[in-house]
Amino acid sequence: MGNITLRQVSKSFGAATIIPNIDLNIEDGEFVVFVGPSGCGKSTLLRLIAGLEDVSGGTIGIDGRDVTNEAPARRKLAMVFQSYALYPHMTVAKNIAFPLKMAGENRETIDRKVREAARVLNLTDYLDRRPGQLSGGQRQRVAIGRAIVRQPTAFLFDEPLSNLDAALRGTMRLEISELHHQLKTTMIYVTHDQIEAMTMADKIVVLNAGRVEQVGSPMELYRSPQNLFVAGFIGSPRMNLIDGETAGKHGAHTIGIRPEHLTISTSEGAWKASVGVAEHLGSDTFLHVQAEGVGPLTVRADGEFAVRHGDTIYLSPISSKVHRFDQNGKAI
Repeated sequence: MGNITLRQVSKSFGAATIIPNIDLNIEDGEFVVFVGPSGCGKSTLLRLIAGLEDVSGGTIGIDGRDVTNEAPARRKLAMVFQSYALYPHMTVAKNIAFPLKMAGENRETIDRKVREAARVLNLTDYLDRRPGQLSGGQRQRVAIGRAIVRQPTAFLFDEPLSNLDAALRGTMRLEISELHHQLKTTMIYVTHDQIEAMTMADKIVVLNAGRVEQVGSPMELYRSPQNLFVAGFIGSPRMNLIDGETAGKHGAHTIGIRPEHLTISTSEGAWKASVGVAEHLGSDTFLHVQAEGVGPLTVRADGEFAVRHGDTIYLSPISSKVHRFDQNGKAI
């Protein structure tokens, strides 16, 4: 089992409150992503769950057991760090086996568990190599293997892909997601990258200044952001946010419309716009335009859409896709 509950959990460093009171339920087997900008408290929250930081208030429970004051080793959680934290003088096999050796497991059990972890992570051919002979992605898989052999209640990932290049990050996203489907173990994953959050999570927890802004599935957050922060954070490119008279016509203080929810015409539409930079990405083209009476907008067009800097186009929002927010930034 891997149910984790936080009740009124808070963390302060002196007079500075990093995490105000947070309530959160993480169900057994869920892949939960903590996402938010730098400094929002997501890594601190993960360290509180792991027991690497003491809570200032509230309780943390694992499978109904209060672990608030328990040492990290007693919580049966395995943490994977951004830095891999491998022993450079040890082989891959010995790195993976290290926690089992420290726990006093016999050699036969250690060998069996190391071979199984290596099979799951496609590391069988690398067991005799040392970390310096591996790519970044392979080293991260070794770090995950070291966590797997402990058979933890839950895995905690602290921005594990930040040191990898873009191509490897994409590959590792798929590998970690596939690993979750195989192991069916609770995973909590911290990232500042909302694309990682959207593509990997069963449930996303959006954090801002230590507070939970919204919890939900990726598509719940995409379709129904509860406030302006979530609306502007979730989605790539980000949602267009429009104030003033245009928003007032929709009965709102601010309206939001995603780049993919604006239709384009060369002859007529609600907003006349001048094209600035066009980012051609193959399947898609993202147009950065200046719309009269509205302001700057980003528009998603087909990759074959022919347009030049300075061209005039007309845009119309899909009415059913317009998000409305009041003066406090709350969804209407």
